[in-house]
Amino acid sequence: MRLTPQRARVLGAVERLVHATPDEIAAAVARDGGEPLTPSTVYRSLDALAEVGVVDHTHLDHGAPSYHLADHADHVHLVCRGCGKVQECDLALAGQFVERVRAATGFEAQVGHMAIHGRCSDCAAAAGAPPNEGPQP
Repeated sequence: MRLTPQRARVLGAVERLVHATPDEIAAAVARDGGEPLTPSTVYRSLDALAEVGVVDHTHLDHGAPSYHLADHADHVHLVCRGCGKVQECDLALAGQFVERVRAATGFEAQVGHMAIHGRCSDCAAAAGAPPNEGPQP
């Protein structure tokens, strides 16, 4: 793949933003001082960069995916259904889960793209329950 100026600008925006939706990336590119890019150019650039493994994405909810540099896939996303806060936890914490899935099904899970939905400690405390107990919203 050729790194066109448009793709370089999109890649630069992903790098600066760390995690961002395509719309957030398009807005960052629009502010970088270069020629305007159409939204379709941003989307095509993200697709091309993902195809060669430079960027990757995670679906944090039912909305647009969140893009990040591929080498930043060393964590699991924790998405609070109460306040919407997104935290990260070390990928190693998912190791036992991956092993149990493999043992039970033969499936080799790739958890670097995983988003776990639940409640953050603040929302759990406000609801009067520890984060891993009680009904989920």
